[in-house]
Amino acid sequence: MTRLITARPLTRENFAPFGDVIESGGAHHYPINGGRCERYHDLARVEAAGDHARVLISIFKGTPYDLPLRLSTVERHPLGSQAFMPLQPRPWLAIVCHDTPSGPGEPHAFIVAGHQGVNYPRNLWHAVLTPIGAPQDFLVVDRGGDGTNLEEFSFPEPYDIRLPE
Repeated sequence: MTRLITARPLTRENFAPFGDVIESGGAHHYPINGGRCERYHDLARVEAAGDHARVLISIFKGTPYDLPLRLSTVERHPLGSQAFMPLQPRPWLAIVCHDTPSGPGEPHAFIVAGHQGVNYPRNLWHAVLTPIGAPQDFLVVDRGGDGTNLEEFSFPEPYDIRLPE
């Protein structure tokens, strides 16, 4: 049996239980460089724990999945946060789950606008990078260093994630 989840638009308020929304709208900002640049400051909390931990900046080139998305597995990173910021102004999906005593709970799916990014804190269950409709590049900030920083969980019954009509 497949369970159905409908994605909803991402806002700071509805995503707050899962992490940070990275966007300039409504963010603390101030001028720098003699007033020629506006700095939108401290948009996400970057975490890097464990031996020889360091923060990495990478580019991921994501390929879209067919929709509805069959979600059977999620992952989390116990030693560091993971932030995704699109490099093209196209929407994408962020799919996250609360942690429960028996593993990840029911997924929550968000349509992330092309000007928004997300930052998943340590230990937040989430789906893989999911562009919508076309390949998409993302700037990714996450943790490098010693230790195992990936845990995966397979749902006994998959979920289908769809866009709203």
